[in-house]
Amino acid sequence: MRIAVCFSRRLPVQHYGGIERVVWDLARALDRAGHDVLMVAGPGTECDFATVIEWNEGEDVRSCIPSDVDVVHYHVHPPEEVDHPFVMTLHGNAPVDTPLSKQTVFISCNHAERHGSKTFVHNGLEWPPSPRLDGVRRDFHFLGKAAWRRKNVKGAIAATLGVPGARLHVLGGNRLNFSMGFRCTLNPRIRFYGMVDDRTKQARMRQSRGLVFPVRWHEPFGLAVIESLHCGCPVFATPWGALAELVPPEVGLLSTSCAELTAAMNESHRWSADACHTYAVEHFSADCMAEGYLGMYERVIRGELLHESKPTATEEINTRLQWGK
Repeated sequence: MRIAVCFSRRLPVQHYGGIERVVWDLARALDRAGHDVLMVAGPGTECDFATVIEWNEGEDVRSCIPSDVDVVHYHVHPPEEVDHPFVMTLHGNAPVDTPLSKQTVFISCNHAERHGSKTFVHNGLEWPPSPRLDGVRRDFHFLGKAAWRRKNVKGAIAATLGVPGARLHVLGGNRLNFSMGFRCTLNPRIRFYGMVDDRTKQARMRQSRGLVFPVRWHEPFGLAVIESLHCGCPVFATPWGALAELVPPEVGLLSTSCAELTAAMNESHRWSADACHTYAVEHFSADCMAEGYLGMYERVIRGELLHESKPTATEEINTRLQWGK
């Protein structure tokens, strides 16, 4: 199958990245499965496993796509008129009453349901070599854009301070934060790293007792969750969005109560690092993701519509969801 993967930014990502890593790892898994992959992406893109076609986001992407492709996978909104089989992955939450393409694929079951759909493929990642899981684990970590109020780093801090002696390593946020209405966290048990590279992130997670992730919005997926699980970390989070389908009781605990999360964190030894790691490897690899999308490609190549009508978000994306004592 000849597959064009369309993304507006430069690849590969230079630092952390989220969507960028998913797009890159999917393309690599498709190549590994024997498909001919074209990477239609931002200027400066370099790739040793796919043919690169640079695309400036201001240009009509259709002019960059060869006529002999079998299917195009858009990771941006597609043009109104498309003359080739295609799918479009929605990576975020759409605003209410914004119609999406009939060929939209969502990234979790919950994500799909909140847009009136049943069509989804879970994200996956190209896992690095299996990390050592038998090291000393003393503290906890938070992974995400801490400046976003919906990510609730304040809740993660509160939950961690209820665990005697434990520190929280915040990967993706700064101690001084104007975006959250001037928040300055001085507690010595909370350490902020800002945006981190993969090496720093992996090192911190391999020493962590668990991911603290009490988000207050509907997570479309949650790469922080599967990355933490891969490093043997159980997840202590709220049940919003996709988290309920990503975190079964064997690998963590979900609650809207700070006290309940803290109680579970005090007993983090109940969860097996090996079980968390194996669960991530078996369910959320790039190869699993590629297999799911190949099924979608085959459907649209046959001329099927993934949706009879355009999917539309059913609720406001910025509503702050329940979180309390």
